[in-house]
Amino acid sequence: MQGIVDFLNGIIWSPALIYLCLAAGLFYSMQTRFVQVRLFREMYQLLLSGKKSEHGISSFQALAVSLSGRVGTGNIAGVAAAIGFGGPGAVFWMWMVAFLGAATAYIESTLAQIYKEVDQGQYRGGPAYYIEKITGQKWYAILFALATILACGLLMPGVQSNSIGNAVELTFGTGDMINTGIGMISSTKIATASVIVLILGFIIFGGVKRIAIFAQFVVPFMALAYMIVACIIIALNITELPNVFMMILSDAFTPIAGMGAAIGWGVKRGIYSNEAGQGTGPHAAAAAEVEHPAQQGLVQAFSVYIDTLFVCSATAFVILITGAYNVHGLGETFLIQNVSADIAANSPAYTQIAVEGVLPGVGKPFIALALFFFSFTTILAYYYIAETNVAYIRRTLKLPNFTFILKVALMLATFYGTIKAANLAWGLGDIGVGLMAWLNIVGLLIIFFMGRPAIKALKDYELQRKARKEVYTFDPLKLGIKNADFWEHKHKVNNIDVEDDEQDLIKR
Repeated sequence: MQGIVDFLNGIIWSPALIYLCLAAGLFYSMQTRFVQVRLFREMYQLLLSGKKSEHGISSFQALAVSLSGRVGTGNIAGVAAAIGFGGPGAVFWMWMVAFLGAATAYIESTLAQIYKEVDQGQYRGGPAYYIEKITGQKWYAILFALATILACGLLMPGVQSNSIGNAVELTFGTGDMINTGIGMISSTKIATASVIVLILGFIIFGGVKRIAIFAQFVVPFMALAYMIVACIIIALNITELPNVFMMILSDAFTPIAGMGAAIGWGVKRGIYSNEAGQGTGPHAAAAAEVEHPAQQGLVQAFSVYIDTLFVCSATAFVILITGAYNVHGLGETFLIQNVSADIAANSPAYTQIAVEGVLPGVGKPFIALALFFFSFTTILAYYYIAETNVAYIRRTLKLPNFTFILKVALMLATFYGTIKAANLAWGLGDIGVGLMAWLNIVGLLIIFFMGRPAIKALKDYELQRKARKEVYTFDPLKLGIKNADFWEHKHKVNNIDVEDDEQDLIKR
């Protein structure tokens, strides 16, 4: 099984995808005139504005849902893996894919807002929706939807739950070993998997708004707590920070592990962490209630900064400052070995060892707890994304109980992922991420040359912002944007309301 997974990843995560992700980010950064820098302050202000409605959630709730997908095991175990297989220089390429990817995140999230729909009382949208409405190629949209259901419903949840299981096992021990039909499994992992699945079932059967409410409170709390602990460790070793920066920068171009390894692992784990271009973030963006589509695009671009430049960097600094890592070479060799050879790089162990070394007795249980919240909320986000694509397919194929089957399948995949080996779980997750990234980024580039709707929306928003409009409006037809049915209807209704108000004034 591991051999098949590695073979597929070798094809999917070829250098072509690595450089496509970087090139797409650079291309959209130039097309938006580096919106991620120019409108940084606007991003922050929009983050705290916006209100939820009967059909949609607030901008902050949408950010929380998307962050719950972005801020996950990739921020703890993923960073460790990037360093363990790509060397310290991989961190630089994680930063690069985040900086450039913020522009990609703006594009895909704005498109999701422009082409969103109301489905069974709630907003739905994402790559499948905007691919169909812009290109007219429904087969490609269905292909993306199926790939997303496979990735988010079956392949990626196991990565998150696996890290929780490994962290809990490292903290409390394996317990009794139980002989099962799929091999010997520790009682600790079985108990952990059972608890995760029970809580998961309660929340996902409650719908998207329950997911949004849960994420709204949990995500900021867990991110803040983790950042405080990381900052304490960095402050206690502040004299080492300049050396760590030099190590990252020098290794990025002439790393011990080879430039290809640093770029490859940095981009792969960067995309897994911040999801820019992967096509997951737009689903939450479409669910937001905003005055103008560009507003949620800017909020989602800001979330990439929070994820990689803040949380991932904190993890990288903690690991590198404490030296709690190995760098794998070819075969069983190590280019750098600071910790035991049997500690898997594809696990939260490096981070746990690093924190434990500075805060004895606190590090292991704290990382296990943080990882539970990080990873659990990511699984919830995966479910919402998969459910949205089930809703998209349901418009064409009336499959009975499809949503119920998805919920059960995701819970089983989560249980299975918790108890399996880390390398297999991460390998399956990488297949899911790679498939979505290929389909979404190619789709985004095709869309650009078919009308540039997200660029038009940005220019329209900036013109209204420059005019100091108190209330923003969006008229897709005026901008030459077709098939944006929701916004066409909203603009028409708003005009009718304005005309009615004017008539009332005349009568008075």
